[in-house]
Amino acid sequence: MKYKINITFDCFTLQRFAVTSIIRKCIEASLQAEKVNVPCEINVLVTDNKGIHAINLASRNIDKPTDVLSFPMFSFEAGCLPENWDSYIDPETGLCPLGDMAISLERAVAQAKDFGHSTRREIGYLTIHSMLHLLGYDHLDEGEQKAQMRQREEIIASSIAGMQRD
Repeated sequence: MKYKINITFDCFTLQRFAVTSIIRKCIEASLQAEKVNVPCEINVLVTDNKGIHAINLASRNIDKPTDVLSFPMFSFEAGCLPENWDSYIDPETGLCPLGDMAISLERAVAQAKDFGHSTRREIGYLTIHSMLHLLGYDHLDEGEQKAQMRQREEIIASSIAGMQRD
């Protein structure tokens, strides 16, 4: 399946190749696990706390940094993707633009340390989490929706080498 994954960095890291690799693997695994059978495009911004703070303020009017933000292009229902994707395809590119995500690398590093696992796992988990948002999952309630999303995150993460819980 053809996936166009655009990854942009607006922060410095010596680990650019490793970060790009895990983001790509996690996006592809998420799309496969959710049975997305259409060529699609996803845009990823890897930023720092200052960058994600500015995006959070501008887009959600929340004046603080966060770990990841998701901006879905469409409103899908979790686990119920369209059978016919024709109306979602951009005629100029032939791809379905699923949406955008922003990940704070600075926050991911800190959270990995706090949670006692690798930065690789944290970046991967945030990517999977964001992909599920782009595909209609949410966790606004503390009940069924959140449990459904957490279950899918763990299933997808466990399918990727090095992403299993320690």
